[in-house]
Amino acid sequence: MNRLAPDADDSRFIRRVILTIVIVAVVAALYKAGDLLILAFGSMLGAIVIHAIADLYRDHLRVPRKPALGLGIATVLGVIAFLVWLFGVQFRSQVNVLIAQTPALLDQLAAYLSQSAVGAKLVDAVQQAYAGSKVAQDVGGLVTGAGELVLNCLLLLVGALFFAADPKVYERGFLLLIPRSKRAAVEDALFDVGSTLRLWLGSSLILMTTMGILVGIGLWLSGVPSAAALGLLAGLSEFIPYIGPTAAMIPALGLAATQGTSSIVGTLVTYAVVRLVQTNFITPYVQNRVISIPPAITVFAIIGIGTIFGLFGLFFSAALLVVIFTLVRSLYLREVLGEDIPKTVHRTLLGPDLTPSPPTEDL
Repeated sequence: MNRLAPDADDSRFIRRVILTIVIVAVVAALYKAGDLLILAFGSMLGAIVIHAIADLYRDHLRVPRKPALGLGIATVLGVIAFLVWLFGVQFRSQVNVLIAQTPALLDQLAAYLSQSAVGAKLVDAVQQAYAGSKVAQDVGGLVTGAGELVLNCLLLLVGALFFAADPKVYERGFLLLIPRSKRAAVEDALFDVGSTLRLWLGSSLILMTTMGILVGIGLWLSGVPSAAALGLLAGLSEFIPYIGPTAAMIPALGLAATQGTSSIVGTLVTYAVVRLVQTNFITPYVQNRVISIPPAITVFAIIGIGTIFGLFGLFFSAALLVVIFTLVRSLYLREVLGEDIPKTVHRTLLGPDLTPSPPTEDL
């Protein structure tokens, strides 16, 4: 008789301790690899965009599946090349002005606010919070070595192309890691996330376009230098709701200050009117039909994700919030609580014998 052998209770306790250690180790490893995970998530978003464009070619131009995918990839690469041309050639002088004057403009703004006791405390609090954040470290790294930004963008693009080429391989591989009894629920949630992200990206494109056009026109009428570049910056910043447009307004105010009081007033009125129009007319019509997340949750979630994952996490924070919100609806509200939440129509990826389902024309 082995008197030192653990009994049933001891074995259960040991298993729980080992499981806890494994979970903590996995979470720590994921935290350390946060930048890589964010890039992988961005690649998945890129693949979704490619397939959404390919669907447009298939539905409206009757292009076959594989040629449509090739056209989708070519379109995305063309848009990227166009943006690089805009910033690098067409708006080069304007971008140089923004980059050269933004630090001095921020110092001037800080000096202006520091004239009052409350403003000085506010400036000090913002500087301390920013200096200790991961976003500040990432920005500092990008300033000292722009090669990191270029490399990460290339990795994101290459990853998007690989994911777009055959997404079912990765989806089936993920489902094989899920126990059989839970696989159907997780598969439904997986397709819910994909469908919601596709709709959200489409609505975000509309909001970004309207934001950029309206801000650019308003700044041009206000006599602000580099109005076109500032409008483009404002449009791109809308990808990060609330936080992005607020940050994009700072260089606009700084450049407006070089033109006098009327330009400053015009800039403030432009951003106020555009935000009013976006919030009360465009956003409710476009995005609330896709997914409606309360503004307070959106702001704090974006700040929290940026604090944890840094600059790249901040850029993809809104999309991550959409994923989390969708998973809560699909896995918790529908599968755990039994709420009547509709599922996205899709074809099962794995058959009963774990073999891939026959391919269809659906991307």
